[in-house]
Amino acid sequence: MRPDLALLAGMTPRGSRVLDLGCGDGALLENLIHERACEGQGVEISSDGFHACIDRGVPVMRGDIDDGLEDFEDDSFDIVILSQTLQATRRPDFVLSEMFRIGRTAIVSFPNFAHWGLRARILFRGVMPVSRALPYRWYDTPNIHLCTIHDFERLVVEVGLRPRRFVPLNARGGEAGPFARRRPNLFASGAVYLLEPVDLDERAGRRGDGAAGG
Repeated sequence: MRPDLALLAGMTPRGSRVLDLGCGDGALLENLIHERACEGQGVEISSDGFHACIDRGVPVMRGDIDDGLEDFEDDSFDIVILSQTLQATRRPDFVLSEMFRIGRTAIVSFPNFAHWGLRARILFRGVMPVSRALPYRWYDTPNIHLCTIHDFERLVVEVGLRPRRFVPLNARGGEAGPFARRRPNLFASGAVYLLEPVDLDERAGRRGDGAAGG
């Protein structure tokens, strides 16, 4: 299993009811079900991913999360996971809101477009960068809403959420070192957030707060 998926698995309490949105080949759900005694369900839009989940014996339904999650009732899951998928959605704010309609907490991971290496490639080469975290070329990428850590943290505030835990990622998808922890927007290749909702009074007080350095 990929290092970033192992991190997500470690952040998921044993025995949780888990919904994995954009679950890919089902590797994470398979681990959560068999290793952490979770009750899991996946949603996947691609035919290859859907059939890979079936082959693994992972519960999965075919669907586009941008269309909403009407098949799931309010508060029907403990954890909703969105792994390396946020940037491929048409309406990231709507997807986050739907995640908290049906779940109590959420785990979200994504590539950080403000990483210094990506900045340097744009500055010195003048072309859209390709990296291990973002391996697609501009004309064949599924990513339509690339964002930075700063961008995501501002979105989190706007939709009434707060981070309970933050893990910066290195280029291999594992937990990044001290430089990235001090300046994640500059040195982290990606990020994982464990999110929870805030009440209306706290939400009003948090508007305008600064984001991670860099």
